[in-house]
Amino acid sequence: MSRNTVEEYKQEKHPLDVIEDLKEYAAEGLSFEEIEERAGGGEWERLKWAGMYTHGRQEGYFMMRTKAPGGYLTPEQAEVIGEVADEYATAPEEHGGENQNEIWGDAFLDITTRQDIQKHWIEVEDVPEIWSTYDEVGLSTIQGCGDSARNVLGCPAAGLDGHEHFNAQPVIDAVSEFFTENREYANLPRKFKMTITGCSHDCAQSQINDVGLTPARKEFDGEQYYGFHAKVGGGLSDGPRMASDLDVFIRPEDTVEFCRAVAQTFKEVGDRHNRGVCRMRYLVQQMGVENFEEAVRSRSSVDFPTRGTDLTEGYAGDHVGVHDQKQDGLKYVGFNVVAGRIGGTEFAEAARAAKKYGTEDTSVRLATDQNFLITHIPEENVEDLLAEDFAADYQPDPGPFSRGAVGCTGSEFCNYGIIETKDRVKRWARELDERIDTPDDLDVVRMHMSGCSASCAQPQIADIGFRGETVKANIDDDDDENDDIVEGMDFGLGGALGADNEFLDWVETAVPADSVIPALEELFDAYAEEKTDGERFYEWCRRVDNSRLRSVMQQADANVSGGVAHGD
Repeated sequence: MSRNTVEEYKQEKHPLDVIEDLKEYAAEGLSFEEIEERAGGGEWERLKWAGMYTHGRQEGYFMMRTKAPGGYLTPEQAEVIGEVADEYATAPEEHGGENQNEIWGDAFLDITTRQDIQKHWIEVEDVPEIWSTYDEVGLSTIQGCGDSARNVLGCPAAGLDGHEHFNAQPVIDAVSEFFTENREYANLPRKFKMTITGCSHDCAQSQINDVGLTPARKEFDGEQYYGFHAKVGGGLSDGPRMASDLDVFIRPEDTVEFCRAVAQTFKEVGDRHNRGVCRMRYLVQQMGVENFEEAVRSRSSVDFPTRGTDLTEGYAGDHVGVHDQKQDGLKYVGFNVVAGRIGGTEFAEAARAAKKYGTEDTSVRLATDQNFLITHIPEENVEDLLAEDFAADYQPDPGPFSRGAVGCTGSEFCNYGIIETKDRVKRWARELDERIDTPDDLDVVRMHMSGCSASCAQPQIADIGFRGETVKANIDDDDDENDDIVEGMDFGLGGALGADNEFLDWVETAVPADSVIPALEELFDAYAEEKTDGERFYEWCRRVDNSRLRSVMQQADANVSGGVAHGD
């Protein structure tokens, strides 16, 4: 499908119309072939606005994406999500049934880096029933995908953490409500990603979103007011860019209008003719930050003041563990979900445990590192919560590699995935925790694996990042037919967000997958010997020349056939 064809599909019928169409397809029991015969090939693009992607390699099934603004779910909502996965996210026998996946079996769900929930194996006829069940508890899949405002990110510990200047969750909810099913802003040049937080640790990753709002303070008439500073034009994938600061101060009550004005600017000025360069980060880069700000101001009904005092102190994308809440005697518990995948039954059990051991304010929160939190647990109930069956595989005290392991959907279900990711990330994280003796002060190693260059697992901001490739192994210079094509990956080191933000360097390309763990063992041996006091792994990777890092990794060649860095 050409890039311009997608835009044509969006113009010939408003994408939100597909919601009612899908209900008709389900009622009539239409097959995929019959849907395409009736509505044309563009329907598969428009169905993304309903939160549905076709499976990459299993025709006739969908991935369904459920939104959780700010990652916030009530226990009732979380229980429904788990129960829906258990009932509907099930593979048919021809695709393995309950044995389809050797690690997770069947009826699982995936927590994403955008605080969504994804389920697989969804059939057309089941969608209206799922939506009806969702409506009862206030859940939605609408605009979980597509060229519109996506799920709005936030700090998963909003309203709980001592690092917070104010609770931004009500603002997140207001922005999400404004854009969801808003026909005027539901057909943008490309996806539109926003993040809003009142936390000083920027848990919601403002630096890599189209719009990132972070806490600030400004004086008016002798009084101090809290609000937001704005960053725009961040993003990953091809052409990654850190977001740029605008010279604006945004009161909480003006946040919806600010986000609308940015969307209006993107809608009017964004390039719809080339999908490869029509993301908002390219627009900010092309216009320049000052011109972009002027364009936003000219489209807003609010005259935004200039910046005040910035209250962001760093970046902390991890809430794993047992933590004190602001509220006396209460804890929140961050559970570690390696690669974000968990059984539907287990997630429902976690929700029921939240109700059992929590208070009336207890919630389940999804985090951008694919983990989840249970909040408002009285201190005396924490031990019982951790003893529940669901918690056995998701304990809040994992090894450093398990704690930082993030994986995208990969080739198992994604149209673009080149390599398998979910199973590999879980196996590798557990194996690395056993094989590598990390320094005592290294509590997390952020290892992110994307199955292609699309960066859904955010590899550019990780200590160790991978993106999928196919690789020639056992290369025979005399006979290409004897070369093996195996799964491999580009190998990056040294990424981080926060005050020392920097995208990682792709130190080596086309590394056979079998070579990676031995290479990491060599790297961490060298790190342990050479690091200075308090030096984090990503800091060491930045300090050491890439040629040195490559030579360290290649010391594993003696133990692995095919070697590191000899892919073609």
